[in-house]
Amino acid sequence: MATIEEITERIRRAAATSGADLDKSIKLDLKGEGYIHIAGAEVSNDNRPADLTVTVARKDLEALGRRELDPMRAVMTGRLKLSDMGLAMKLLPQIQTLFSNAG
Repeated sequence: MATIEEITERIRRAAATSGADLDKSIKLDLKGEGYIHIAGAEVSNDNRPADLTVTVARKDLEALGRRELDPMRAVMTGRLKLSDMGLAMKLLPQIQTLFSNAG
């Protein structure tokens, strides 16, 4: 299993090279293990406010990135929590691009 720092670096590289223009900020709350804050190409481990907060265990984030865990199933079973479902759906293509690098 990758460390939070390794996952952060993968997402940072994806944000810088993918062109996934995020006009909203996203915070990954890794359930007590730390945070990954994404604002455009800026990716850090700061616990800062964000437009969308995604609460997910690190192992589930990696499974989502490897496409071993279906995002809708994760939401329905409580393994993935979203602070704003509407915003999450709007940002889905950009989120998928970034998170595919977490696995």
